[in-house]
Amino acid sequence: MKKIFVNLKQIGKKYPLIEKQEIYLNTEENKVSLEQFLNLIVENQVEEFNKKSFEKDDKDYLKSPNFAYLDILTNTGKAGFGAIYNKNKADLEKAKEVAILGFKDGLFVVFDGENEILDLAEQIELSEEKIFTFIRLTFLAGSIW
Repeated sequence: MKKIFVNLKQIGKKYPLIEKQEIYLNTEENKVSLEQFLNLIVENQVEEFNKKSFEKDDKDYLKSPNFAYLDILTNTGKAGFGAIYNKNKADLEKAKEVAILGFKDGLFVVFDGENEILDLAEQIELSEEKIFTFIRLTFLAGSIW
């Protein structure tokens, strides 16, 4: 298992959506291609998602955020309380295909430290000292004609 750190950002947002999240990849290799890297991250995230309980509580518990979390909510405009409404398990192979297609289509970019990774075949060194950053790109609808 290799431990890495990941940031998730979105253009136009003041704060990262995820900052320095610790992720464990199921590999012993020190160097992998970007395609392998994306597949390893997808495997980790699908496994985490599928482990979550889909059982509804017998009682409806009010889950209010603590005061430290309220600042983040007001800055991002989003609140999440861990509820899962879609009870379907994630399909690992489909998720891998979607991640690779999203990169090819330019829906997100990946940075290894300060360096953008442009090619799926490019080799990445996995290290705890580096922070990998994913930036979600948002395209505007409409045309200029």
